Amino acid sequence: MARYSGSVCRLCRREGTKLFLKGDKCYTDKCPVERRAYAPGQHGTSRRKPTEYGIQLREKQKARRIYGVLEGQFRRTFDKASRSQGVTGEALLQLLESRLDNIVFRMGFAGSRAEARQLVRHGHFTVNDRKVNIPSYRVRTGDVITVKEKSRNVARIKELVESAEGRTIPEWLSVNAQDFSGQVLRLPNREEIDIELEEHLIIELYSR
Repeated sequence: MARYSGSVCRLCRREGTKLFLKGDKCYTDKCPVERRAYAPGQHGTSRRKPTEYGIQLREKQKARRIYGVLEGQFRRTFDKASRSQGVTGEALLQLLESRLDNIVFRMGFAGSRAEARQLVRHGHFTVNDRKVNIPSYRVRTGDVITVKEKSRNVARIKELVESAEGRTIPEWLSVNAQDFSGQVLRLPNREEIDIELEEHLIIELYSR
C-alpha cells in the first residue's frame, strides 16, 4: 500500500499551516513553516487565486495528512460518517480521532501520529488485553489501551510514557502512566478536537 515517505515538513508548507507531523520539532523555531511560510517547489511563492474546488481539496488533504490516512481510507471513513446520525463533519472527526494510532498519540505514548502508527504496527500495545497491531483499529468508549509488558523496558517507550505525565491529556481520555495504560472515557465533541479544520468544506467536496 502506497504511503508518503518524503519530508513531512513539505506537507505542512504545502497546506500553509502547521500540521504537527514532526513531533517536538513543530513547537520550536526550527519548524520550516516558521522559516519558509510558502509552498515548496519553484512555484511556491506565486500568488494564484484558489478556486472553490481548490479550497475544498486543500481542506480534505489537510485532514488526511494530519491523521496520516490514505485516500481510500479517508473516503470510506467519510462514507461511514455520512451514514451516521448527527452532524456529518463532527462524526467524521470522531471516527478519525478514534483510530488506535491517534489515541496512542493523544495519550502521550508517542511524540507524533506517525510514531504512534509505527509503535502500533510493531505490536507494542494491547486493547482490552488483546494485542492489536492495526493503526486504523477503531477504539470504542470504555476500551483500555495498555503498553505490553515486554515493551515497557524499551527506552523510547519508557521515555514517552514518563513524559506523558506532564502533558495535557484530553478530557475524553484518562491516562495512568504508572500502569502504562489509558482508557477512552467517551468520544470527543467538536470543541474538544484541537484541529484547525473547516470540515464543512470536505462535505461540500464529496457532495459535488
